[in-house]
This record gives sequence, C-alpha cells and structure tokens, in this order.
Amino acid sequence: MIPLKFKEAAAAVKSTTELCGSFDSVCTDTRKITQGCLFVAIKGENFDGHDFAKKAVESGAEAVVCERDCGLGDRQILVESTRLALLDLAGYYRSLFKIPVIGITGSVGKTTTKEMTHAVMSSKYNTLKNEGNLNNEIGVPLTLFRLDETHEAAVIEMGMSGFDEISRMTKAVRPDAAIISNIGVSHIEHLGSREGILRAKLEILHGMKPDAPVILNADDDMLITVRPDAHPVIYYGIENEKSIFKAFEITSKENETELTVGFNGGSGRVSLPFPGRHNVYNALAAAAAGSLFGIEPMDAFEALKAYVPAGMRQRINKKFGMTFIEDCYNASPDSQAAALAVLGSMNAARKIAVIGDMLELGAVSESAHYDVGRKAAENGVDAVFTYGERAVQTAKGASDGEVKLVRSFLDKEELSKELIAFLEQDDAVLFKASRGMKLEEVIFSVYEALEK
Repeated sequence: MIPLKFKEAAAAVKSTTELCGSFDSVCTDTRKITQGCLFVAIKGENFDGHDFAKKAVESGAEAVVCERDCGLGDRQILVESTRLALLDLAGYYRSLFKIPVIGITGSVGKTTTKEMTHAVMSSKYNTLKNEGNLNNEIGVPLTLFRLDETHEAAVIEMGMSGFDEISRMTKAVRPDAAIISNIGVSHIEHLGSREGILRAKLEILHGMKPDAPVILNADDDMLITVRPDAHPVIYYGIENEKSIFKAFEITSKENETELTVGFNGGSGRVSLPFPGRHNVYNALAAAAAGSLFGIEPMDAFEALKAYVPAGMRQRINKKFGMTFIEDCYNASPDSQAAALAVLGSMNAARKIAVIGDMLELGAVSESAHYDVGRKAAENGVDAVFTYGERAVQTAKGASDGEVKLVRSFLDKEELSKELIAFLEQDDAVLFKASRGMKLEEVIFSVYEALEK
C-alpha cells in the first residue's frame, strides 16, 4: 500500500475528524496489526472490533475508524458505519491507480475463473488478485489496499449472500471489465429465485463506466437474456453460436482437456492441464478478458498451461495407488454435477463419490440433493458415501439410480473408518461438499490411515 494521509482517509469516509500524519496499511484484525496502521473496527457476528480498539492502538495502530467513542481522543475517526467506511476508503484508494481492473462474479466457478484470469493477465502484467476467499465486503477492500506502484492490473472476485452487497463492492472496485460466469441456485434461500440471483449478480455493473464491457456465458439460460444498457457484451460458450470465444471438439482426459477454440475469426487447437467441461468455460472467460487488454487468445491459453487449482478446489492428488479429487471448498448443484462428470471421466477400477451437504439452497434443497445422487449414477459412479442430514437425499437419488453401493453417515469418524476399509488400488475418489461441512477432515483421516 502506498502511504495515505489521515486527512485523506477522513475525507474519503466523510468524517470531520482531523488527524496529522499518514499510514501505509489498513487492518481489521488486532492479531495482524502493523506499526502505524489504520485500524477499522468492524462489528461481526461473533466479535465487535470496537471492543479491541484500545488494544489495536497499544499494539501499534496509529488511529482507529469507529462508530462510537472508544476513548482514544484524537486518534479515532468517527463514522456512521465502519463497514461502509472501509469500502469508501478502499474506493478512494483504488481511484489512485490508473490500471485495468477486471471484476468477477457468478454462482459457480468464480474463484477458478478469477485464478485463470489472473494467470492470463499475469502473462503480460504484474497483476493483483484476491487471496483465498477474500471476496466479501471485508476481503475486497483489504485486497484493494494491497495495490502498490508495482501493480499493472488487478483481478477482483466479488461474492455475495444477499442483495446490494456486490453493488457496494463494485463501486469501490470500479471494474474496467466484468465477467459473470453463470446463474445457479447458490444463496437462493436468501434471494428467492434464480431471477433474484441474476439481479444480484448484475449489480457488478453499478460500479462500471457505461462503455465498460461485460463478459457473459452464452450457454447460461439466464445470462443470454441480459441486455445491459451501454455495456458492450462479449459472449463465450460451447453451445451457443453467439459466442465470440467458443470451444468445440473437446476431448477430456484424466488430467487434461484438449479443445479447439474459436475467437474473433481465428481458431487454434489447445491443451489445458485440467479436466472438465466446466473448466473450459472458465478458461474461455479468462481468455476473453485477456483479449480486452492486449493479450492474444492463443497466448492466453498458453499461459493457462501453468494454472494450478487453488486451495481445495478440484485438486487431483495421486497417492497410495489411487486418485483423489479434493474439492471441499464449496458446493452447489452445478458444481457437484461438474465434479461428478470429472470423476466419471476417470480411468479407474472403481469410481467413488464422497458427497456432503450443500448449504443455503432453501426450498430446492431436497430435490437438488436428490438430483446429485442421480448425477452420480448417470456418470457411472460405483459407490456413493454421503455425509450430513441433507445428503441423505443424495443417497436416495443414488440408490434410485442403481449405484452399486450407497452409504449415508452423520458422523465423520464413522464415514472415514468405513471408507478407509473400502478403498482399493486404482480407485478414483471424489470429495465434494459445502465449505461449512469441513469434509477435508475426512480426507486427512483417510490419508493418515493410508500412510501407516
């Protein structure tokens, strides 16, 4: 972060407080305080940052942004909402950088699309991106504060659970281009319908200039209906002829996908080091974004050869004579279907799916979980182990689809024990559930047992 004066910060957050001096970092966590930083006191579900304001100053913070008097005299900047103040300050800071910024959102695959877009942009520019899951109203501004003089571009992912969240974030991010990957049913419990989800995702346009382009998945039945006023649209896809970036002749292998890509009148055969039709969409979106900023499509696909999945997102791990697909970061009906398709394409003696609950699906939860079980059957899965109360419906769908072995568990230890006893050489095993289910604990138990 380049240094900012406290007076600049106060003006940006609409505070009349006058402070001298400057700061070169912003923090919301007293465990991460740096000397001379600006601490923003955020009230969360479990903790209230205002209760730690004095500790922040004692630990080295020079000043505190707060909603109430924290007894710090002239070292506090009083605002009505610290959450909004954090976004306002981040928006002011972002305005100091005249670099291309790409905003990304969508129901499924937005993090992978962000990672791939970052890989493409990094082939030409020193590019900033969100780290981990910092894609909310706290994480996005903290990401923007990491911008410095060395950055030449940025790729910012924006997630949400309700209306107006993306609108607030995008006004700080001010994207020069945006990608919307798809409209699924994640968060439908809060947004009511896919139409509501579409409206929430389209809030990304609120922070964009009228002529800033938006990149849309033409194969998504909701996105193909979008006609954003004044924003040029670049479509990508596999099926829809409207796609400017289009993939065809797709051949998926265990750890590789070969395809022919068409773009702006040109075409070429490419090979990508990851499986799955869903990842083809992500790659097309990334290449389309790169093309807006001077990166040739074939160069973009060349850059994607170095892409490695982040965190627990469909990471393929070969060990103990088996293939494990670790995909425990999140789950939705669409991402479950995509992961099961990858498992189904594996060259393995047996294909085993370990499926946990999908959260925040509201009224469609029961049918969505059942459909995942049917998808497992359609993809030739030999055994389905489920974890969680909701995933009992997945087991039912798998049984109705005549999967050979189906077992349900409410206890991870019992699941791990039975799975370990069941595994054999040349098996392929998928682990997939919503983040809140912490299914990676089963993975760790399996690995620990097999190492003995």
